[in-house]
Parts: sequence; C-alpha cells; structure tokens
Amino acid sequence: MKKQIIFIILLIGLVAGNFNAHAQSMGQAGTITGTVADPSGGVVPGAKVEIKNFMTGYDRTETSDASGNFRFLDVPPNNYHLQVVAKGFQTFQQDLNVRTSVPIHLNVQLRLAAESTTVDVHSDNESMIENVPTAHTDVDSSVFSKLPTTSPGSGVSDAITLATPGVVADSNGFFHPIGDHAQTGFSVDNQPITDQQSKLFSTSLPLNAFQSMEVIAGAPPAEYGDKTSLVVNAITRSGVGAKKPFGSLSLNYGSFGTYGENFSFGFGNLKAGNFLVADTVRSGRYLDTPEFSPLHGKGNGETVFDRIDYEPTAHDFFHLNLFFARSWFQTPNTFDQQASGQDQRQQIRSFNLAPGYVHIFGTSATLTVSPFFRHDEVQYFPSLDSAADLPATIRQTRFLSNLGIKADIAYVHGIHNLKVGAQLQHTFLSENFRLGITDPTFNPICLNVDGHPVVDPQFTNPRQCAGAGFTVNPGLSLGLIPFDLSRKGSLFGFLDHTDVKEEAFYVQDSITWGGANIQAGLRGDIYRGLSAASSIEPRIGLSYLFKPTGTVLRLAYSRFFETPYNENLILSSATGAGGLATNVFGAFGVTPLEPGRRNQFNAGFQQAVGKHVTVDASYIWKYTDNAYDFDTLFSTPVAFPIAWRKSKIDGLSVRVNLAEIKGFSAFTVLGHTRSRFFGPEIGGLIFNSPINSFVFRIDHDQVLQQTTNFRYQYKKNGPWVSFIWRYDSGLVAGSVPDLDTAFSLTADQQAAIGLFCANTFATVTGPLTGCPSGLVAGATRLRIPASGTESDDTNPPRIAPRHLFDVGFGIDNLFHTDRPRFTLRLTAVNITNRVALYNFLSTFSGTHFVTPRGYTAELGIVW
Repeated sequence: MKKQIIFIILLIGLVAGNFNAHAQSMGQAGTITGTVADPSGGVVPGAKVEIKNFMTGYDRTETSDASGNFRFLDVPPNNYHLQVVAKGFQTFQQDLNVRTSVPIHLNVQLRLAAESTTVDVHSDNESMIENVPTAHTDVDSSVFSKLPTTSPGSGVSDAITLATPGVVADSNGFFHPIGDHAQTGFSVDNQPITDQQSKLFSTSLPLNAFQSMEVIAGAPPAEYGDKTSLVVNAITRSGVGAKKPFGSLSLNYGSFGTYGENFSFGFGNLKAGNFLVADTVRSGRYLDTPEFSPLHGKGNGETVFDRIDYEPTAHDFFHLNLFFARSWFQTPNTFDQQASGQDQRQQIRSFNLAPGYVHIFGTSATLTVSPFFRHDEVQYFPSLDSAADLPATIRQTRFLSNLGIKADIAYVHGIHNLKVGAQLQHTFLSENFRLGITDPTFNPICLNVDGHPVVDPQFTNPRQCAGAGFTVNPGLSLGLIPFDLSRKGSLFGFLDHTDVKEEAFYVQDSITWGGANIQAGLRGDIYRGLSAASSIEPRIGLSYLFKPTGTVLRLAYSRFFETPYNENLILSSATGAGGLATNVFGAFGVTPLEPGRRNQFNAGFQQAVGKHVTVDASYIWKYTDNAYDFDTLFSTPVAFPIAWRKSKIDGLSVRVNLAEIKGFSAFTVLGHTRSRFFGPEIGGLIFNSPINSFVFRIDHDQVLQQTTNFRYQYKKNGPWVSFIWRYDSGLVAGSVPDLDTAFSLTADQQAAIGLFCANTFATVTGPLTGCPSGLVAGATRLRIPASGTESDDTNPPRIAPRHLFDVGFGIDNLFHTDRPRFTLRLTAVNITNRVALYNFLSTFSGTHFVTPRGYTAELGIVW
C-alpha cells in the first residue's frame, strides 16, 4: 500500500501558490459566494440574500457584509432560486445549479427601484427540476425533522424509507433498496461508509446531525463504489458563519417506556465553527419483536457527534468529524423463550474519526483530501444458564475497523465538470464465535412412530435409530450433531482474523451541452481479502431538458463491482456451500465469498406540473453475478453474509412532490420490485430451513409499496400537523408454502400468523392440527397459496398487505418568543394498532412484528 500512499502525498503536494478565492465545503456540498453592487459598481452592505429550493424546502438567508460580500457553505447538490433584496433597489432573482465542489461566485448588480426594468434570470420550471442522469431524492432537514421514528435508534433509516421511492421497510431499521438487502453506501462529508449502519451491526449518525441527504437510487457517478443499490450523500450541520451561538435541547417520552434526550450546540464565525450533537434513548421495545407484545425488549443507546471546521486562509479549509456511540439491548424473546428464562443481549461500541482538507486552485479547481478511521466492536452475550437459551446458546465478540483515505481534484471549465480521484481502504476483521444447540427437538437424530422427535440424549448417531424401533430424521443435519449440548456435545468454536485491502481510482465528467447533460465515468476497483478480484466499471448517462414543457428524460448504464459484507465475513467464508450444518471448515480457503459484478440500466423522467408539482419516475434493471444477502441466526441479531450465483431485479419507483402552498405541502413515494435470486448459495450458517437451489423470489420482493405524507404549517414557526399513510403489499415469506406446513408449526408460530379454521384461531397454547374438509382455512397475516399452486418464482407465499397510519402535531414557537423559543411535538404511529408482520421465519430476517400503536411527546427549547 506504500506506493498508493505516496501517490496521495504527491497529489497533496501539488497544492501550491496563493490564490484569491474562498475555501469551501467538504465532499459533494457546494459553496456559493458573491458580491452585491449598485449600478455604479459600489458595494451594497446589508442586502438580504436568500437561496431556496421549492421542492425540498431548503431555505437559507445571509446578509451582505460591509464589503458587499456573502457566502453560503455546505449547499447540497441541487437547483436553487437565488433572490437579493435591498432597500432602494429592485429585487434580483436568478436560478443556480449546484453540482460541484468548486465554489460558484456571483457578481450581483442591483438596479435602482425607480427603473422600470427588472432583473429576473429564472424560469417557472427550471428551478423545480434537475437535468441530471441520476435518479435520486433530495431530503432536507426541514422535511425529515418532522417525520416519525418508528423504531428507537433508527432515525436515519426511517427518514430514508419514508421519503425515498422504491425503498421497502424491514424490521429493526433495515430497508431493501430497489430489491436488494442492505446494499447501501453512505458518503458523510466525503467519508465513504459501506459497512452496515443498522443498529444491529453498528450505530449510524444521529439524524439531527444532518443538514440534508441526497439519496441516489440509480446511475451514481463513478466516485461511488461498493454498495451502490442506494447511495446516501449526507451533509452534516456546521457552526461556520454563525453570528450567535445556537442549539437545542429536547426531552421526549413515549410508549413502551421509551424516553430520551437530544442536545445540539453550535458556534463559530467566518473562519471557524463547531457543531456538537449528543443524543440518548432508552426503550422497552428497542428492537422489533417476534411477538406483537414486546418480551425482553429493553435497550438503550448514546451517540455523540462533533464537527469542527477551520479556514486559516482564503484558499484552505480544514474539517474534522468525531463520532462515538454505544448501544446495549436485549434480544427479544418468543413466549417459549420467555418461559425458559432466556436472557441474550448485545452491546455495540462505535468510533469514527474523519479529518478533511480542501484547497482551491484559482476559480475553477479544488483538491479534497479525506482520511478516515472507523471502528465497530460487537459483543453478544448468552444467558447465564445456557440451558435457558432456545434453540441455541450463542456468544460472539467481533471487531471491524476501516482505515482509509479518499482524494480527488474537481475542475470546472466551460461545459465540463470533471473529477479525478482515488480511494484506499484497509479493513481489519477479528471474529470470536461460540455456538451450542440446546433444544433436543431442533435437530433430532430419530423420530418415533408418530413422527415426533426422540429427545433421549443417548441417541447421538443415526445408526442407533432402527435398533430402537425409530426412524432416522429425514431433515437431520449431520454437521450439527457434535455441537448439540442436549446430546452431550460441545460448543462449536471459531476464532480468526484477516485484513481486506481495497483500492479504487475514478474519473468522471458531467458535460452540459444545450439542453443535454452527459455523465461519463470510469472506475477501477482492486479487492484483496479472503478472495481477490478487480474490475473496470464504465458508467454513462444522458439526460435532456425540454424547457418549454419542463420535462427531463433520463437514460443510463452502469457497471458495478460489489464487495462482500464485512460483518462476520471470515466465518461465513469458512462454512462453504450449505453452511455450517453441511460442512464444518471443510471448504475454508476454497469457497470464500467473492466480489460480485452488476450490469444496471436506468430509464426515467422528471416532469414539472405547473409551479408547485413535480413527478419523478424511474425504471431500473439490475443483473448481478454473485449476489449478496444475510443469513440471520434464529431470531437473534447475529447475521452472516451469504452469496447467491446470480440475481435479476427490476422495479419502478415514483415520487410526486407538492411544493409548499400557503403552508400546505405533500409528497407520495411508491415502488414496485421483482427480485429473483438463483442458487446455489455459499456461506452463512444456514440451518434454520432448507433453501431452494433454483430460482426463487427473495424476501426483498414486493409488488407495491407506497408512502403518502401531508403536512400543513401555519406561518413559519406556527403550529403544524402531519399525516402519513404507509402501505405495503407484503414481502415474500417462503417458509409457509402451503396450509399443511402451517398446521405443522408450533402453537406460538401459528398464533403469530393468525392461522384459523372457520371461526377457530390458533393461540399460543392451542395449536391447530388441521381443518376438516369443507371449512375455510387460512392465515390473517400471511397469504398462503392455494394447494398445489405455490411456486417459489411466480406464486410464493407472502406477508399479508398492511395499511399503517401515523399522525403528528407540533408547535415550533410555543410562547411566541424570539430567543429562546420553546417547541412541542406529539406523534402517534400505527394509530389503528394494526397487528402485522414484517417477516416470518425468514432465513434472512427471522420473525418480526411491526411497531404497535405508540405515542411520543417531546418538549424542547431552541436558542
């Protein structure tokens, strides 16, 4: 890696000279600077300068200083309408397109108010739509700060799921981006983060640390690699330019004993700034549970984020993000596990250090260098009495650390917006895992004449069955017998560590030519871990703007190189085909999880309807060789990466957005996804249920998902009310292909799916063993195919459709004061208390109910 580091140092060494420019924001955020002058060229101090995006709600205002200068930092990539107002002058208006890290400088010359000519450099539609080939959604803090959080510690995931089309909600803050599972990459102030951000694996940044998010669901530029089904380009809040110290403190309390505190504080000047966030949460339903009523579901989390900015000269900018988080939570129990006294828990510690440096060359180029270090430590604890753990006792300690650097040069000239860069990353993995089967009925050796498991611990070999008058269990997993503690076995143990080295180089250019925008890029990736591979990835996109109709058409092709998940990668690469139950260590070094390759095609359009409505629609086709997912261990949060031979995914995503009209705003997002996976599969610890080795619909597949949000706010800081309608047609639930399988489930499992025969329903103590001919049988929370019609590809079983409704009410200035002002917020989720499932007995996710009806009250102070 020494040569690559030398390359980066030489790149930084190119920084030289003294240029008359202003330093700017990190990463993809833009900077807008300018000078306000009168007709004679004299400066105009005290002018009010405002930039606004009508669709996202982004709105910022600055005042020109004594020299007539103004500056906006950390401007998210988007279109903006700029307006300059000064007493005695006509209003100046102009539309801007911020799509580069190179600062945009404006010379604003105002006309006297007595003159008849107005300066109005904008169109009705142009500031509402974006002429870019990427399919994406822009979400500002003014929107996501008022969205409800359905699961503690999952604010970022909830905001992405509720506001982004084609993203399907799953349990515990997981979501499926356009038919994939957890294939999401984050870029936070130019720091790439592609490891899992769910609260089961790590801890994401607190939502109140973000200023905005650009969520790219199609044709991301070449600088983005690895996990690319969804790319979240996030910009955090800063204290630079703060005229006074600012901040907030809020206290909240809600259902299930959920309460917490959110604190933020910022201060700064034109040269430096600091912004700090400290949040806590405690809940009796920290994770989504396998029962509608939470059992053994307590958890808590604490996060601290600090952003420090410093601008020593007009052309240099230093930046530092610090983040620390800790969480502790119980693994929710089923009724059976609760009765046995199971007490499994998990603790996570996360730390992140991300400095950054920006240098400006003249007026057309910038150099950005972003080193980073991220560390996650996960510990999973069994019950003190291992016999209480059902069906297995589990212990785990693992470490995941990323050390890397990203550097690029951005250059803007004429019709070109060019970027050339490199990224180096070294990942350190360490895994210590222990497992023992404790339930004698989980993997019985023999079955009696009635087909019931023989639990006598003396039966440890299938050859013993016939002599005792029993039959061999046809579903027996031979590989698990040595680790069956109920049959005098011993704990399975695994301890290992490895390094993963990744290098990437990219070049991309966005060319604007009349109404056309051409995005051309090339990326090269080199991966060296338990397996080794490399790839060259061309990416090309075209969009065209028809100004008279306010229409943008998009078309793109992308090639991606997808690396294996790092979480529990070593053990998954050691188990081989069929998982632990089939081959214990026999395939180590022979079938490690390897990088995948994807061809992706995108087509779509964006249409402005009048002055307030936009419609954005995209269709996507994804063809992947070596497609990834996770294998969840029973109902625990412990999961292992697996790889399938290939996948074919296609889907439609639509977003309709209504800009604010006299306080009223709304948006609707919807998606339709077909997600087909092809065996065989390797890796993981799959022994929950057999997996079809042929084509099947995976549990990311959903016919229709939609979220509609309505909001009304009276004046800027007045009372507001919101209403959210969420609909999911149901994910695939492949573990119950027919009614015969449903009647063979345990009583608790039957009660979970709402199994019935005529007017008789299964209960946790009263299972149903069948249903007489002529009576109607089924399940209220599963859609089970009719007898003989089930097909893993064309007619799989699914979770039943569900409609969920959330409402919110708030006042942003309770006592009508200036500084400080007090806020009040009341939120209710799932107000009809709909009993519904996310998933059921999924090898990939387990069993989880959606959040029952819950209320939250929050009181805050803002200064």
